[in-house]
Amino acid sequence: MPFPATPPRAVTGIVLAALAAFALTACSGPAPAPGSALPLKQVQDLPLPGGATRLDYQSMDPTARRLYIAHMGDGTVEAVDLDRSAIAGTVPGTASVHGLMVAPDRHTLLAAASGTNEVALIDTTTLKETGRVKSGDLPDGIAYDPAHGKGYVSNEHDHALTVVDLATKKALPPVEVGGETGNVIYDPVSGKVFVNEQSHGVLLVIDPATDAITDRIKVDGCERNHGLFINGAEQLAFVACEDNAKLHVLDLRTREVTARFDIGETPDVLAFDTGLGRLYVAAEDGTVSIFDEHDRTLTAVASAKLAEHAHTVSVDQATHRVYFPLQDVNGHAVLRIMEPTK
Repeated sequence: MPFPATPPRAVTGIVLAALAAFALTACSGPAPAPGSALPLKQVQDLPLPGGATRLDYQSMDPTARRLYIAHMGDGTVEAVDLDRSAIAGTVPGTASVHGLMVAPDRHTLLAAASGTNEVALIDTTTLKETGRVKSGDLPDGIAYDPAHGKGYVSNEHDHALTVVDLATKKALPPVEVGGETGNVIYDPVSGKVFVNEQSHGVLLVIDPATDAITDRIKVDGCERNHGLFINGAEQLAFVACEDNAKLHVLDLRTREVTARFDIGETPDVLAFDTGLGRLYVAAEDGTVSIFDEHDRTLTAVASAKLAEHAHTVSVDQATHRVYFPLQDVNGHAVLRIMEPTK
């Protein structure tokens, strides 16, 4: 079917609109790069050993100036020298490794090898494995309590925490949580362990002296509370809701949710820069959301897609640099190192 003739005045309008659009494009330059809306500048993309496969949790040793990265798809742990921005070594044999946690005072790294449902104990001086502890089904996040020398491992499918005595390198009786476990955090201010029980949207508080659950706090409106950070100094919990893409601020004094924010789809890992009072939330869809904490509340700073699979983040408290392991950048796994622009 032939198109009807366009009136001359309409043609002129179309041409002028096209010229205006061209001029605007020419002035504004190319489209902004992913993540450019974030107040971060890229310092380096450090190539990581192994394949372009999934990466997961990180753990930082501030004294030894080391960052450890779970290379889940390769079943390895990558050690990074923070001061040289270089690879310090690779630990093989940790099948489908998820969570990591350094015990700096014991020169030990705990690694959740979910492929074999074990916790690998690694000497951080030699990067050699020194033992294994049987975990529950799908060990994921790990917390470390230096006061009692215990590691707490969340077994997502087991409704329990595996408790590891680092002195004996043996498992203690598990802590039953009553539902799927999300992330687990040790708070040095209160001396308590906090874990998300994500089946019922509850935050549990555990006394590591007895491994008894001392409190259960409902996180209203949070669907599958997974990611977690505890700001013990302010008595706040920042909780990432996996199924409804929300960040909740939970006041631990009043036990009430005081704020809710939209974040990326399937949020995963949270990191907090104590010196700047800045919270980073990384999501599975590659979105990074940034908030500033002041007067016991959060203010949204920015939210944008950084890169594909940018679901894990860590912060160097000494330099304020931010680390994002990315599984596939031009066919290679890299550690993207960034720093705040302000």
